[in-house]
Amino acid sequence: MGVLWPLEPATAAKHRLYQRYLDAWWPILLQTSQRTGYSRPRVTLLDAFAGPGRYEGGEPGSPVFILDRLLHHSGVDRMNLSPRRVHLVFIEKDRARHEHLVAELTDRFGKLADLPVRVEVRRGEAGRDSLPVLTELGAWNNPILGIFDSWGSVNVPLEVMRRIARNRSSEVITTFGPNWFSRREELNADILDTVFGGREHWEPAADEARPDERWRAWLGTYRSALRRAGFGYQLQFRLVPRTGTPLYLVFGTGSDAGLKAMKEAMWKVDDRDGESFQDPRTRGAMPTGQLDFFQAFDACDPELIELVTQRLAADGATVKTVGQWLLTETARWMPTHALKAVRQMRQENSVVVQSPGKLTSKSWVSLPAAA
Repeated sequence: MGVLWPLEPATAAKHRLYQRYLDAWWPILLQTSQRTGYSRPRVTLLDAFAGPGRYEGGEPGSPVFILDRLLHHSGVDRMNLSPRRVHLVFIEKDRARHEHLVAELTDRFGKLADLPVRVEVRRGEAGRDSLPVLTELGAWNNPILGIFDSWGSVNVPLEVMRRIARNRSSEVITTFGPNWFSRREELNADILDTVFGGREHWEPAADEARPDERWRAWLGTYRSALRRAGFGYQLQFRLVPRTGTPLYLVFGTGSDAGLKAMKEAMWKVDDRDGESFQDPRTRGAMPTGQLDFFQAFDACDPELIELVTQRLAADGATVKTVGQWLLTETARWMPTHALKAVRQMRQENSVVVQSPGKLTSKSWVSLPAAA
């Protein structure tokens, strides 16, 4: 791959997700509370596979739009930006791409040392250098967002994720490229051990022979790795563009606010130009990205119905419990979707409500007994 390459449709959709998420993330962490006066002393964003800063068609790369949207955020006047308080760290391994990134940022924003935030552009390897750079910059004990966004193999040790997970108010986003799940033979088993935390954790996924199940197995395996690393919540999803190949993302956070902000970001970009976020748990549902069609008929997306059915197959639960499961265990669905789904399922006689009358969040629901 040269210094620049074309912007793939899935990457463009992923960038829109990042932009929406960061639009919410920065204010959550940087705006001073009028009630308490509290503000975090330091916030660090790490883009560990930064790239050259631009694509062949002139579209901005992640370091450029990350910095640009922060500096021009609608709430920037309340964020108390300073080079001591806000650090943006961009790591790029390739020498030519690193040089191009430095030039791109300088051309766009001027002398980096004069910006109201600290921008560090380092030439290095994500897996080897992320922790030392974060230590050097004094990032620990304050919020960190680590973006590990490689188009190829994500050879980042789980220890990196574990260290970030143990750090308060910190999150990670890891992206797997379209060919990652089909080229396992190209990776050394010892490397997979470091990425997934041991051979016993990844070998079952490696044994999955069905092509359409392989990505689910690997994605679920990495989600489990983030859980073992210490992230209380882990979202996994497949980003499917209208054209081109999909991307696969796993998000780890310990924050209720971060979890909801990521899902809200998905809803803001979902179904644009036919792109969608699919939940790996669903197999029988029609592809998402057709929300307008279902909303026009006041019907639920089949993916939602399939997921609620899966949850109730385990055991009965209140609508509120189902909603909480949707929030923490599914790619994009929110607690508010549970009531609508159960209401439709009751109309279709595919769910049993314990008490008659108005359906509420306290209603106990279960699947009908097998005939």
